Amino acid sequence: MTWIKICGITNLEDALTAVDAGADALGFVFYEKSPRYIHPEEVRAIVSRLPATTERVGVCVGSPISKRFLGYAKLTAVQLYPTARSLRGQSLRDLVGIPDPIIYAMSVDQLLDCRIGGFDWWPHARKAIRAVLLDSGTPQRPGGTGIPFDWSKAAPLVSQIANDFNVILAGGLTPDNVAESMRILNPWGVDVASGVEARPGRKDPDKVRAFVAAVRQEDKRS
Repeated sequence: MTWIKICGITNLEDALTAVDAGADALGFVFYEKSPRYIHPEEVRAIVSRLPATTERVGVCVGSPISKRFLGYAKLTAVQLYPTARSLRGQSLRDLVGIPDPIIYAMSVDQLLDCRIGGFDWWPHARKAIRAVLLDSGTPQRPGGTGIPFDWSKAAPLVSQIANDFNVILAGGLTPDNVAESMRILNPWGVDVASGVEARPGRKDPDKVRAFVAAVRQEDKRS
């Protein structure tokens, strides 16, 4: 079964909708420039109303959150978007010191353009990284842009990464295209935010349910 994360949760109603629809995980964005930003106090209140089995992921940009923060917000994982500084070799080796499990997020364009210096850092971080999330973000706009990247072009790279890590697909996914993306890339998981929204920061319940249903239908087909 493909792992499903509904990201950019900002309120209890949307969180419960996602859980009821069958999502495995919820994402809470701690990047203050994002329209989906949520304060840790609010996350703590939301999480207290969720089933214990629901994974709660804190999404960060640049610097990871501390173990104390993880515990306070009752999160189960960290999703980290690197900045230009954190893409340098020394910082990548420091990944082993981040509270795990880690979902390490990066732009497919960065990988395709070989701007991360190859994969020689991966052995240092393999034990700490639960999954690698690939999306269509840019240095100016970390995270998804709401536009899919070229799945077919990225397929060989995704296959290579999947030899060592779980791969989560993000960036421009919707209920209408997620099945196609799964057929092309065969990801371990999928992640959606804007593709199931009524407006930034608020989910559309029908889209959330349709997204989860589309993933499960494709799971059965394959």
